[in-house]
Order: sequence, then structure tokens, then C-alpha cells
Amino acid sequence: MEPISLRTPLALLLISLAVIASVWWWLATPITLVRAPIDPAAKLQCVSYTPFRGAQTPLDPTTQIPVEQIEQDLTDLAKVTDCVRTYSIENGLDQVPGVAAKVGLKVMQGIWLSSNRFKNLQQIAIAVRLAKEYPGVVTSLIVGNEVLLRGEMTANDLAGNIRAVKAAAGNLPVTYADVWEYWVKNREIYDAVDFVTIHILPYWEDIPVKAKYAAAHVDDIRKRMAVTFPGKEILIGETGWPSQGRMREGALPSRTNQARVVSEILDLAKREGFRVNLIEAYDQPWKRKLEGTVGGNWGLFDSVKRQVKYPPGVAITNYPDWKLQMAGGMALSVATFLAAWLTLRRRPWTPRPSAWIAVAISATTAGALLGIAGDKMYYESYGVGGWLHWGVLLAAGIAAPLLTAHALIAGRSLPTFLELVGPRDYRGKGVIGAVLAIVLIITTVIAAETALGFTFDPRYRDFPYASLTMAVVPFALLTMLNRPKEGIRPLAESVFAGLLAIAALYTIYNEGTINWQSDWTCVMYLLLAATLWRARAAQNPG
Repeated sequence: MEPISLRTPLALLLISLAVIASVWWWLATPITLVRAPIDPAAKLQCVSYTPFRGAQTPLDPTTQIPVEQIEQDLTDLAKVTDCVRTYSIENGLDQVPGVAAKVGLKVMQGIWLSSNRFKNLQQIAIAVRLAKEYPGVVTSLIVGNEVLLRGEMTANDLAGNIRAVKAAAGNLPVTYADVWEYWVKNREIYDAVDFVTIHILPYWEDIPVKAKYAAAHVDDIRKRMAVTFPGKEILIGETGWPSQGRMREGALPSRTNQARVVSEILDLAKREGFRVNLIEAYDQPWKRKLEGTVGGNWGLFDSVKRQVKYPPGVAITNYPDWKLQMAGGMALSVATFLAAWLTLRRRPWTPRPSAWIAVAISATTAGALLGIAGDKMYYESYGVGGWLHWGVLLAAGIAAPLLTAHALIAGRSLPTFLELVGPRDYRGKGVIGAVLAIVLIITTVIAAETALGFTFDPRYRDFPYASLTMAVVPFALLTMLNRPKEGIRPLAESVFAGLLAIAALYTIYNEGTINWQSDWTCVMYLLLAATLWRARAAQNPG
């Protein structure tokens, strides 16, 4: 039997590696676009610019951006765009027009309005002064950004502020910017502005729009607004797509989807002759505190290296480092088989073929998903807590196939919580068993925490489908093959099983069935629930 026992796992390992390679070849397939998102030969009309990097945030009123940082950014942006849009004059942003004059950029100067009347007057005064100080650079004043959407000002007060700015700014065009629905709800603002600035963000619509329909949606809304508000230019003041974050129904943030949406909107604007401002120049990490991962990843440039995400002539793929990610997954698959083989060497018996098949499934699943899970951890971890949260789950996803490979070949069952933290009569023996119990508990607790999050506060939460699958599939296979024949059903596992099942069913209902990130995550919740429900805790003899 020895030659057969060695030949079988080797064949399964080769199949595992072939599957992992095929998955990554498919995932990394580049896309073809009608127009490069960033093309120095065809500059962008305008992009939203906020300069905050790293831990810098406008949520801290003491934050002051040095002029050298703004100069570096605007010098780079001048290579790809003719104009930048700002939103405020605070935190050092009053330096933008002066720097823009040096590097040859135009500025759509924003005035941030809120419920604070005194600060509003300060913003208006400084913005009007900048417009007069830099004529020809400041091309328009945007009086307020989504202040009606936020409910911080009435339409009458907003119209009064717009008229006051117009009186002070002379002949400089003045507008207001908001989500397109709020223009329709507050038509009196139309009379106060020189042109209408609307925000169309297909991802954030009440009924999210898929990336492949985003450009058509933008054009449809623009045409409807032109009919609703005739006689004045309709400027698309914000549009774009996020490169990372959670799905909303069928709307998937990704690098390729962002590039596709931007490319198609720019091509449409060129063919139909309308102005468009993209959101935004640089990724803004601080927005993740308010809007989760997706909020910080709307930029055409990354926030750390300040490099364009889509260099001209470079293939656009969701996984630029796919070869390294594939190699890491293959290494994990080999390590899983090695753990099983080393276990076999210490035991003078031949395990069932089903045990090796379970090892192969665990190794292939974890190997194929490792790169995706690592990529998600990198983009979704914000702050120390975020890195600890997703880092621990990924570590559990890496450890689970290795530890269950040992248990599968050794003929051991999945340990229960009691075997780690219960009475002495229930505690298991061996370090590997204890570590496996720890990994199971970590996975269960994080799964329950995220499931509750999707039940009570889901809007900005990321779906942990990759790391969760890496851990749950090996647990489920081990329980399926090596389940104890007798013993009590532990209370803790039963409670977690019920919680996960209920939360999964609600999330499927709430998120809809076309959100594959949600569906995938919920399937893992249900699989983990079934695994926990089948758990049996037997007392140790003696």
C-alpha cells in the first residue's frame, strides 16, 4: 500500500497547484478600454483635490497641510488635468490657488457651508478674496457642497448665501453642488446660480448601478437635468467609481471597474461635449472613518506613493501583483500537504482516500484565496484595531488548513471550545489540538462579530469572504469526516450556530441575492453554523 499512499497525495498536490494557477490566471486577466483613464495626451477636464495623506484628516481642526505638500501634488496633477476642484479653504487649502497659478492649473474654488454661520462667513470672505487675488486661476466659486443633503441648511438660507457671494465676486460664475435629486427637490436654488453642478455617483444611488451601466446612467441623469433646468449649463461636479470596498447589490468596487467607468464617462463627455469633474485625484484614507473602505478609494492616484493607478500603456488588472500572490498560494498548498505527509510518517497506517481528498480541497481553497485575502486585509485594515481584526482572521485562515491536515490524517476530530476552556474532564491533550481549538474560537468570534455588524449596521462594512472561507472549509471537512460518534452538544457552539444562521439569512434578504460578496460570506456563515451545530464534546477517560 505504501506506493499508492504516496502517489495519491502527490497527484492531488499537482491538481491543487494547477487549479490555483488557473484561478490566478483568470483573476489577473486585464481589460481593454475605449480610452485610457489617465492619458497625458488628452488631459482630464477637472478632478476633485483634497491633499490629506496618511493620518492627516480634516476631522481634526488642527491639521494644517504644508504648502510643499500641495506643490508636490499639484505639480503631478498638472501633467494629467487642466483643473482641480476644492471644497474648502481650511486646513491649508487656501494655499491651493497660489500654487495652482505657479503650475498652470485652474481652480474651481469650493466654499464649505455648514450650520455654523460664523464659519460660513469666514469661508465666504476668504474664498472671495482668493478669487480676486488670482483672477484667471479661480474660474468659479462653488458655494456649498451637499449642505442640503446633510440637512445643515435650508434652501432659503443657501440661496441667500449664493446671492451674497455673487454680489461680492463680481462677474465670476457662482454655483452650488449637490446630489442630483436635491436639485430636483430644491428648484429655487436654480434661480440663484450661474450654472448647475450635480453629483452623479452610480455606486451610491439608492438602487446601486452596476459598473457596466454607470456611464449610461450618468448620461441619462445629465439629460434629464438639462430638461428640468433649461437655459443653464449642467456641470457634472462629481462622478467616478471606487477601486476597493464592499459591494452594494450588483455594484462592485474594483480597479478594473473604476478604470472602465472613468474611461467610458470621459469618452462620453468628449463625444457629447459636456463638462465633467472626476472624484477624485488622490485616495483619502481619512474618509474611511466615515464611509468604510469604499470611502477612501475613489482616487485616480494612490494615497501612499502618490502614483497614478493606471499608468498609460500598462495592462489594467485587479491584481497587478498576481504572480506573487499565486506563488504564495501555491506555497500554502504545498505546506498543507507537507503537514499531512509529516503526520502520516509518524503513524504506521494508511488513511482513507477521503482524508487526502479533504486535505486537497482545504489546500486548494486556501491557496487560491490567500492572495485575495491578503489584498483585502491590506486595503480594508484601518488603524491598529483594523489591522489586528483582519490580520488575526487571515492568520486563522492560514493556520486552519495546516492544522486540519494534521487532524484529518491523524483521525482526530475538530476540538470543541470545552476542550480548551472547559472543565478538566473535557480538556483535550496535545499542543496541536489546543492551537486548532484557538483558531476555531477566533474564527467563530470574528464571524459572529461581522455577522452582527451586517445585521445592525451594514452600510460601510466589508465582507470577509476570502479569509473566512480559508478557515471554515477545513473545519467543515474535518467535522464531516472525523465527527465524534457520541458526546454532548456544547451550549456555546449551539448559540453561535444559531446566531450565525439567523444573521446569514437576514443578510441575504437585506443585501439581495445579486451581491455575490454578501452571498458568499453568508454561505460561509451557514457552513460554520452547521459545523458548530454538529460538534460533540466527549469527556476524557480517567
